[in-house]
Formats: sequence, C-alpha cells, structure tokens
Amino acid sequence: MESERIALKARNVSFSWEDTPLHWVPGDPFTTHTINVLHLLLPAGERWFVHVYEQALPLIEDDRLREDVIGFIGQEAMHSQSHDEVLPHLREQGLDPTPYTAQVDWFFEKLLGDRTLPPGRARRWWLLERVALIAAIEHYTAFLGDWVLGAAELDRRGADPTMLDLLRWHGAEEVEHRSVAFDLFTHLDGSYRRRARTWASAFSALLFLWQRGVRFFMANDPTLTGAKASFKDFYDRGRAGVLPGTGAMLRSIPRYLGRDYHPSHEFSTAQAVAYLSASPAALAARRAERSPKGAA
Repeated sequence: MESERIALKARNVSFSWEDTPLHWVPGDPFTTHTINVLHLLLPAGERWFVHVYEQALPLIEDDRLREDVIGFIGQEAMHSQSHDEVLPHLREQGLDPTPYTAQVDWFFEKLLGDRTLPPGRARRWWLLERVALIAAIEHYTAFLGDWVLGAAELDRRGADPTMLDLLRWHGAEEVEHRSVAFDLFTHLDGSYRRRARTWASAFSALLFLWQRGVRFFMANDPTLTGAKASFKDFYDRGRAGVLPGTGAMLRSIPRYLGRDYHPSHEFSTAQAVAYLSASPAALAARRAERSPKGAA
C-alpha cells in the first residue's frame, strides 16, 4: 500500500496536433480508434465530475479531503479541455464526431444531470448516487492510466509521441488522484450496497458507450471501407500489448468489490510522478508557470 499523499494541482498543459496522423498507431485503425473513444467520452464525463463535486464540496467536513477534492476538480477540468481540443483535429481529417458526442452529452447532462427534486433526502440521495458512480468510474480511469504508463508496445509500434504524451500525462494524474473519489464516497456515505450497485451501472454504461464509440469511428473513418469492430479485435490487441488485457480488466472487478478495497492498494504513485516529471507537456507547463508574465 502506498500511503504517501501528494498535493494535487492542475497542470496547464497544451498539445499541438498538426503532425498527428489520423491513424496515430501506424497501420492499426482499430487500436487507434479504440483509444480515440477517450476523446469523445472524457470531455462531457469530466465536466460532469466537476459539476457533481462542486455540489458535494459544502458537505465535506474534513479539511484535507476538501483540499484533495479541489485539486481533483482542477485536474479533471484540464483533462476535459485537453481531450476536447483533439476533436477539431479529427474533423480536419474527415471524421466528424458530433453525432456520437451529442449522445454522450445527453447521457451525462440529461440522464445523469441534476433533477428537480425537493431539498432534503431525495436530493441528497441523487447526489450520493452520482458520487458513488464517479468512484466506480475512477477505478477504471486509474486502471487505464496505469496501463498506458506501461504500454511499451505502443512505443515499439511507432505511436504518435504527442498522443502518447497526452494519454500518459492524463493517465499519470488519474493514478496520482486515484483515491480521491473513493475517499469522498466513503466520507459522505460508504454504503457497500451502493458501491456494488453503482459499480454495475458504471461498468455497463462504460462498456456500452465504448463499444458504440469504436463502431462509430470504424464506420465513419473516411479511409476505411466496410470496417467493423469486434470483441476478438479487442482481445487480440490486448494480448499484443497495444490495448489493455481483457483478463487484467476482469480481475480488477473483484478487487473493487472487495469489502477491504481502497485505491491506494492499487498501482504506483511513484511511476505516475516519474512520468509527470518527464512529460514534455507537463515540463512545458512548469516552465511557463515559472516564467515572468509577458516574457517571450
């Protein structure tokens, strides 16, 4: 278990996409588009995280946890913006994601958005449901973050370095703040029944949205004709190391559902911090932060 605590802060990163090809994993549209679904899901999803947590902040009675949640909000807002900025690049390459992102926006803003509920128990119940859903989702964002930090096969295949830096910067911050969502859920509620129920909802929704996103990309990629996506494609790429392994994903389920689960038992803060100290985008953000305002 890693017990060290890191003060969370948003890193004001930026990325330039003009040299990134449509198939940024060379010769592998399926892997490219499976990972590209992140750019469609995350902007709306992480804006929703921020919105829910801003509602939860007044209920936090622990100063240290409140500080962590504020840092989490800052990081998630930056993640949303950074993935959102990939979408114009996709449009320039002939792949307009709007039909799919409109569905994702509806999912987070309408289905999981605020409801007209009377103050009191009903309103608190809906807030706690969403806090628990975020804890379950964050289990998987940390899983994916840890995976991409170690996905050396993507480097060997010649994957675009700017895209890898975006994914690994984001993944490292997901590992860095992996305990915050679970700690907030525990602080406000912690019900095991709610944790199990919302895990099932979150896992099902992510699976549905992800496979739908991959199929959308494969069907609308202007360079492909009659391309389809299948679970076998995902499984095979997982065995090859360019996508997360199916077995590893399945083994993560009982860990989250274990009664003694805590995210600090998972993954490596040291690995995440090491990448953040070397990430080109994070280094550039740190230099800009230190430079006097107005300096060239």
